This record gives sequence, structure tokens and C-alpha cells, in this order.
Amino acid sequence: MIRDITIGQYYPENSFIHELDPRTKILFTILYIFSLFVVKNLLGYVIVIGFMALIIKTSKVPLKFILKGLKTIFIILLLTVGFNIFLTPGETEIFKYSFITITLEGLYTALFMGIRLVLLIIGSSLLTLTTSPIQLTDGIEYLLSPLKKIKVPAHEIAMMMTIALRFIPILLEETDKIMKAQMARGADFETGGIVKKAKSLIPILVPLFISAFRRADDLAMAMEARCYRGDIDRTRMKELAYTRKDQIAKLSFVIYLAILIFLRWRFK
Repeated sequence: MIRDITIGQYYPENSFIHELDPRTKILFTILYIFSLFVVKNLLGYVIVIGFMALIIKTSKVPLKFILKGLKTIFIILLLTVGFNIFLTPGETEIFKYSFITITLEGLYTALFMGIRLVLLIIGSSLLTLTTSPIQLTDGIEYLLSPLKKIKVPAHEIAMMMTIALRFIPILLEETDKIMKAQMARGADFETGGIVKKAKSLIPILVPLFISAFRRADDLAMAMEARCYRGDIDRTRMKELAYTRKDQIAKLSFVIYLAILIFLRWRFK
């Protein structure tokens, strides 16, 4: 389960999506998340799913690799769907027993919320899967650069966000190694009540925190050894530049958003 988290990982590939400017991908991801809340009918979700399928195909990232990241949100997805089924009021009752009532409106809401959550995770994962940490840092810093006028440390914020994302798969891999080492010594993480399971996590959390602090210290020393001084007189090996591919992507995304907004307006 630990290895199934895909957010924060980078999947190197030579594709149209990988070659887009990171600023384009960051803005499109934000607008894509916004578009999920614009959709209110089944036809709209079909268009979103088709659009996302086209992006996945173009990115050349294996669908199996992307979908395995959904295993980690299975419980959240199950609770979201369950709450909407049983707690959403409606006029058309399908099933009723005692205080339990299932309505047609509740089923529709549960279906749409489940699809929205799945598409949200897939779209967010694609940003890090198709963008290297360096590109992601440069893109976030550029988008936050207007805030420098009010003395907001844009570079430091971008660097911290990128390091945090990059450390997610590293710490998960470290957690997996520690758990396997503890299980080889006879540790049991499955049986017992909540209190026992919580206590069994102590042999994992202590070495994990020590490892995290050690990695952070090593990273800080490596950055100092390379004379890292933030964005002071900083140059880049590859400067960000919009290309024709970014223009094509922008046109495609504008058409996608226009269709969704039209459907929202047409089928109120």
C-alpha cells in the first residue's frame, strides 16, 4: 500500500505533456480542478473522463501506474460515497428501512462525488508524474514572482513545496523498509484493537523521524557545499520558455473549458 502512492513521483518519458512548460501544466492543473466543480451532469463527466484519457495517452505514463495511486484513497472514496448515499435527502425514495433511506438523488450525488474524487487524484498525480522537481520549482517560483513586490519569498516557498513533494515517495519507501524490518523481527501491525495498533506504530515512527531529520540535514549540507544562496544572483541551466506546443495545449484546454461551461449553462 505504501508503494502505491504516486503523488510526488516523477515518471521520465519523452512525450508531448512532458515537454510542456511547467507553468502551463501548473495553471492547467488548477483550472482542471476548477472544471471538476463546474460539471453538474453525466455528459459533462463523460467529457472530462475523455479529456483526461487523452492526456494520459499523450503523456505515455502507463495507466496501471496511475491507477495504483487510487488504492491509497480507497477508504476515503468509500466513506465519501457511503455518506452521500445514506445522508443525501431527496424526493425519489428507492429503499427505506427504519432510519435508513436511500434516494435517487443520493445515488446520483454519490456517483458524481466518487468520479470527481478519482479524477481529482489522477489529475494532480499527472502534474508531478510529468514534471521534474527542478521544473516544478522554477514554474512555481515564476508564478509566485509577482508577490516578490510585497516581499513574499517566492523562491523559498517554491523550493519548500518542491522538496516536500519530492520527499513524499522517499519517506514512503523508507517507511516500507522499516515496516518490513520490524515484521522480520516479529512485529505485528495487523491484529489487536486501535490502542494496540497505535502502540505498534512507535517502532516505525521513531526511526522514520530520525531518518527524515538525517536526510534533511544531508540535503542542507549538500546545498551549502554547492554555495546555494536562494535566488540571489541565481541562473538556470534551462530557462523557461513557451513553445508552440504550449499554444496548442492552451487552445485545447480553452475548448475543453468552453464546452463544460456551455453544458453547465445549457443544462441548468
